[in-house]
Amino acid sequence: MASAFKTRLHARATLAGLVFSLAALGGCSFAPTYHAPATAIPTHFKEAGQWQPAHPSDRIPRSAWWTVFHDPVLDGLEQKVAAANPDVAAAVARHDKALAYVDQAHSGLLPTIGSEVQVQRDRQSERRPLRFGAKEPSSYDANTAQVGFDYDLDLWGKVRNEVAAGTASAQASADDLASLRLSLQANLASDYFDLRGLDEQQKLLADAVDTYQRALKLTLSRHRGGIASGLDVSRAQNQLEAAQATADDTRARRALYEHAIATLTGTPASQFALAPDISQPYLPQIPTGIPASLLQRRPDIASAERQVAAANAKIGVAKAAFFPDLSLGLDGGYQSDALSPWIMAPNEIWSVGPTMLFTLFDGGRRTAITHEAEAQLRVNGAQYKATVLLAFQQVEDNLALLHHLGDESVHEQDALSAAQRTLTLAMSRYRDGVVSYLDVVTAQTTELDSEVSASNLETRRLVASVRLVQALGGGWSNERT
Repeated sequence: MASAFKTRLHARATLAGLVFSLAALGGCSFAPTYHAPATAIPTHFKEAGQWQPAHPSDRIPRSAWWTVFHDPVLDGLEQKVAAANPDVAAAVARHDKALAYVDQAHSGLLPTIGSEVQVQRDRQSERRPLRFGAKEPSSYDANTAQVGFDYDLDLWGKVRNEVAAGTASAQASADDLASLRLSLQANLASDYFDLRGLDEQQKLLADAVDTYQRALKLTLSRHRGGIASGLDVSRAQNQLEAAQATADDTRARRALYEHAIATLTGTPASQFALAPDISQPYLPQIPTGIPASLLQRRPDIASAERQVAAANAKIGVAKAAFFPDLSLGLDGGYQSDALSPWIMAPNEIWSVGPTMLFTLFDGGRRTAITHEAEAQLRVNGAQYKATVLLAFQQVEDNLALLHHLGDESVHEQDALSAAQRTLTLAMSRYRDGVVSYLDVVTAQTTELDSEVSASNLETRRLVASVRLVQALGGGWSNERT
């Protein structure tokens, strides 16, 4: 008996040693060798033009890119986006969820240890099969206390690829969080500059209304003196009312931008207000760098690449299911029909040995899962390439806007100067009775339109600067590379 027991114990020890030797080989992985999808990278930005100098040493501020606009009010508002915006809070929670999944997957690399204590009274049938003698009791106590150890050897890399996929997904969620923050910050800055542009237009319209009121007063006086016709009076009244209507429309549009800014900063629109400010915003020079740097500077590109890596690892998980799952178990404890004495050498129980689980037939389920994982890899690869292409388009779009709007602004300022000279001459000639009031109305309308157009151009240039910063990734950079 003792010899047979030793033989069985030796055989189990040999098998366990073989299992550990297999594990020591490091196992294998069926995930394809990972390479980020190849994309065409241009050597330079086509639309950069000559609108700004670019210095290789320049950088957009990492923590607060909006400070390049030198606007303290904007700085204060941007700080509230990350702190109070509910969309950011939801993205943070999604990232925490992804990290929890990584921890869950990583636990598969470690052994599972459990314990069990069982105190029970059992009764067997008097007519049970294989009853050995009348002295064998039908009722008895069975008290067990044991500790179990189970370890998945992960010979085929299933657990390791689950960890790799989870880690890549968590990194993608962190990049998604950064991309959302950048988008909200850029939306806030754009809305802010649109609102400030409307502040300037409100000032222009208020000045125009004041001018038109004086012009109407002058025309009424001339009409009473028989110098001006009733047609001149009606033209002056029409121009004044139109300017007042435009001013009302501008106030309504400003209110909508103010409400949008309130929501972005996590404040109820009813409790938020921005005082008008007509100071000229600062238009910064945005260093673009080289096109290849976009792959490290945009969080959405980094997220798309991490999604490709996660899909690649999941192929390894799917393929590992075609091979047996091998684990090593060890249980030991004490079993007795009495609570005392219970924990003593004669009551010892134990078991040790490997367990192999292998699916022989599943109707093609594992094959289908593998095909699904491979298709998802292709989907994510295509989405990565589309994200890169969109990034280059967005940079070129906003470079083109800044380049050509800058040229347009120069011509618009010249047009405004000419309109102002025309208005001065028209008013002088009208007072002298040389021209009708139609010439004055035409000159005033042209001058106001030129002023509004010049204001709109400056706002568009500021918004294009914001969008260029966003297209370049803000101050974010991929620390993993």
